[in-house]
Amino acid sequence: MRVLQGTVHDLSEEVANLDRQADATARLVSGLDAQLASLDRDVQGATARLYVAQKELDGKTVSLQHRLVDIYKRGPLYTAEVLFSAASLGELVTRYKYLHELALRDRSLVRRVQQLRDDVLAQQSLLVRLRGELARNREEKSSEEQRLRSLQTERAASLAQARQQQDRTRARLAQIARDEARLTSVIASLEDARKRAEARPRAPAPAPSTLKPRASTASPAGTGTLAWPVNGSLLYRFGRVVNPNNTTTRWNGIGISAATGTVVRAVAAGTVVLAEPMGTYGLTVIVQHGGGDYSVYGSLARADVRKGATVAAGQALGTVGSADPDLPPHLHFEVRPGGRAVDPLTWLGKR
Repeated sequence: MRVLQGTVHDLSEEVANLDRQADATARLVSGLDAQLASLDRDVQGATARLYVAQKELDGKTVSLQHRLVDIYKRGPLYTAEVLFSAASLGELVTRYKYLHELALRDRSLVRRVQQLRDDVLAQQSLLVRLRGELARNREEKSSEEQRLRSLQTERAASLAQARQQQDRTRARLAQIARDEARLTSVIASLEDARKRAEARPRAPAPAPSTLKPRASTASPAGTGTLAWPVNGSLLYRFGRVVNPNNTTTRWNGIGISAATGTVVRAVAAGTVVLAEPMGTYGLTVIVQHGGGDYSVYGSLARADVRKGATVAAGQALGTVGSADPDLPPHLHFEVRPGGRAVDPLTWLGKR
């Protein structure tokens, strides 16, 4: 559950971050679209101005060509005739200035129109280049947005799966707690029945517990007298565990890792009072040892004894299985003197 909560937290932050990045990129793409539209209008305007300038240049060029044709037709002495045909010196100077200014005006007009056309053409080329670069940038940002959206979709799917698994794990934790309570209730019922039977008139004297002598509750692990039901390392220990969702699960026993099919043996002689599936405990065998003491063997793959059977210490009760999908094959083992769950490690001897 802790791992899942961390995964859900990380995925939630990643999805939110991807969403923010995708939205920011989408806003950038929208801004680039607006800039492209503005550049398109500028290019269209520059193209229109270039068209007007070109037409003006064409018109001025035609007028100049016509004038040159007229001058050519009149011959090389036309200018001299115009000047020398003047009636006075003042008229001569006036005509000379007129011809000079006319030539300067023609040359200036053509240069001005050519410069205007060249400026507009350069502006149009610049705008077209800028638009091309902006369009490429827009395509890159659009591809980036699509990548972010796709990644966000993938992470959102992973987040949904993690949340579903989290819900299943939370439900399993709750089921474990219910099954713990159910097992405690079953043993309490067995104790009530035992005590009523012993209280009947002429009832035989109760047999002493085969679990005794037992270790002190303050004794360290491995100082008891019972043989281990199966050899293996510990997966979890006895005690209460606070879950990440602030619920509490009590492990009423220990988990001993062992390969599937490993033989599970009774830690002491007694009578089998239960041999059936018990929810998250899986297939479970409970042995009553007398004096209100019980041992519990859960997560079995197979039970080799039935309810009511008498078993000796070390007798095979079944084989190791895997009742918990989140744990490897193991034996769940409990010791319950007087029906109350205690730490089995204080009852088990050294291996």
